[in-house]
Amino acid sequence: MDFRVATAVDVDAVTETITLAFRDDPIWGVALVGADGGTAHCRRFWQLYVEGAVRYSTVFMADDASTVAVWLPPGAGDLTAEQQQEVDELIAANLSPEHARAYDVLWERFETSHPDGPPHMYLSLLATHPDHRGLGIGQQLLADNLAAFDADGLPAYLESTNPANDHRYERAGFRPIGRFQAVIDDATVTTMWRDAPNSRDAQDARMRDARAG
Repeated sequence: MDFRVATAVDVDAVTETITLAFRDDPIWGVALVGADGGTAHCRRFWQLYVEGAVRYSTVFMADDASTVAVWLPPGAGDLTAEQQQEVDELIAANLSPEHARAYDVLWERFETSHPDGPPHMYLSLLATHPDHRGLGIGQQLLADNLAAFDADGLPAYLESTNPANDHRYERAGFRPIGRFQAVIDDATVTTMWRDAPNSRDAQDARMRDARAG
């Protein structure tokens, strides 16, 4: 399957895939539910993060948006100040006060768990449309992206919000480096790191593994 960089005209399609894919996510499916049990606001929530990343040309997709990956380059922020304000307003308007406080704590845990360096690519979101699950296309897109980052000598970082996906990331070369809990249901988020194969850190790790063997 061929993949390409998403542009502004693809934002709606990318957002649709992410919204559907994360609807039942153990972390976000709980954290974003509205005070009335509704989830209609989630689409705009995810759209803001897609729009925030498109400006870096680091959102990748299959042509039909069956699978999408939202990456951030080293040192880049998720959102503009205006986008962050809209996210804050969405949370305040749609979540109960208890859930809004839990969301703030959860987000702080994401931020404090994020490693400071070395410079790396950050996988903010990887999603496959529910109609296309089980075909391995998300893994293909991830492998395609990582091959490009490897060529630039860039390691990668992500947070896995669904334990069912951890082994898929490990298969792609990521290793767990930490964990933290969600607030409402105590679900686990696993932080994962992948060295670029030719980096000094990767070479040191291979030497340690060889000595241990």
